[in-house]
Amino acid sequence: MNDISVHQTYQSPLATRNASPEMLAVFSAQRKFSTWRRIWLALAEAQREIGLPISETQINEMRSHLDDIDFEEAARQEAKLRHDVMAHLHTFAKAAPLAKPIIHLGATSMDIVDNTDVLLLRDGLDIITRKLANLIDALAAFALQWKNLPTLAYTHLQPAQPTTLGKRAVLWCYDFVLALGEIELRRETLMLRGIKGTTGTQASFLELFEGDHERVRQLEYAVAAKLGFDRVHPVSGQTYSRMVDVQVVTSLALVGAAAHKMAQDIRLLSAFKEIDEPFEEYQVGSSAMAYKRNPVLSERATGLARWLMGIVSQPMFTAAQQMFERTLDDSSNKRLSIPEAFLTCDAILDLMIHVARGLVVNTQVIARRLNDELPFMATENILMAAVKAGGDRQELHEKIRAHSLNAAREVKEFGRPNDLLDRLKSDAAFKGADLHAAVAAEQFVGRSAQQVDEFITYTVAPIRRRYAGHLDHQVKLKV
Repeated sequence: MNDISVHQTYQSPLATRNASPEMLAVFSAQRKFSTWRRIWLALAEAQREIGLPISETQINEMRSHLDDIDFEEAARQEAKLRHDVMAHLHTFAKAAPLAKPIIHLGATSMDIVDNTDVLLLRDGLDIITRKLANLIDALAAFALQWKNLPTLAYTHLQPAQPTTLGKRAVLWCYDFVLALGEIELRRETLMLRGIKGTTGTQASFLELFEGDHERVRQLEYAVAAKLGFDRVHPVSGQTYSRMVDVQVVTSLALVGAAAHKMAQDIRLLSAFKEIDEPFEEYQVGSSAMAYKRNPVLSERATGLARWLMGIVSQPMFTAAQQMFERTLDDSSNKRLSIPEAFLTCDAILDLMIHVARGLVVNTQVIARRLNDELPFMATENILMAAVKAGGDRQELHEKIRAHSLNAAREVKEFGRPNDLLDRLKSDAAFKGADLHAAVAAEQFVGRSAQQVDEFITYTVAPIRRRYAGHLDHQVKLKV
């Protein structure tokens, strides 16, 4: 396609702006149709091994043309036949004419298409799990670095008992750990559709092997082994159950939900000026407001996450819509929903890995914002310190209440700093009480630092061991 036609034709932003070359390759035409040929080859090899009259010459001819696909010829064939599998079958046969009589012997289209789809699901899930491990590793490193830094926590988006920045990061991290576990389960339990024929009954293969049921069973498992599987679906109609696609896409959507939560938190923290995304030397935040440093990566991740979570309904509808052994309304939808779910998940993970590895922490802002709220949160400690210094508990409680209301009025009505501590210091009833010790932030964060250490030791470390050798993923964002 020349430059003019590219710019005059819609191009998916998932391909041009977001997904990685690695994931795009999984769902490329080259990968799809060369995998079709590999399945045709595996079928022929297994049939020969089990006794059908297929020559080694025919097998070798097929093997030598697995990747040299004549896409122009395939397009001509499909325009004539209106059937993509038959078009590529004829194209393969033209490249391997000696094998033409035995290519696709006994098979139906879905013996090729559905098994290919499972192989692509496997390849896509492998990429996703590796990238999830990289993100978990990055967030764990960030959490360890900042495990002792007190920061405001929030419930109801209102200031609450402090936590540490590291503890907050492991909350993000744990969501991705849970998503990884679900995706690993999907990867580990993937099964080939198998070689089952037109409606899943294997009737055509039973005919080929003259009614020998055992040889038909052997054929199916021999093909599976050649494709790297030791399990096939025990039953199918013309297709594998579309519930599998529901399971896979739903597991990917968990990444979207986890990323949306983390990215939204970062956007809020950026608005509070506590944390900044990585920012390139010449990056422009706004065309009009030159000072802007917008959290554009987290914003993009949030938007993509919404898209990914929304895709879940499509395979769900497809699975519900299938009638009897199969209806073809799944195909046009599946060609969109499955690749786009993977491409979107892939893009989100690259964004979040890049962000997690480059977060900028503004410690002074965090401390100031915490100190603005901490006196209110520390009133019980202040009360106890003053009682220990000889004060009357009930009188002190009333004084703290009155001073707190006045301090809150200064903050809310006049925008002034929280002066509760200054008010208490000037009140003779609190003389002798160590007010600074009473409001030290470290005493309010509980076991935050220890929880970070324990999380990394018992939850992250096993993931790091499983993915050792794959934790050096280099992110190359397109824009």
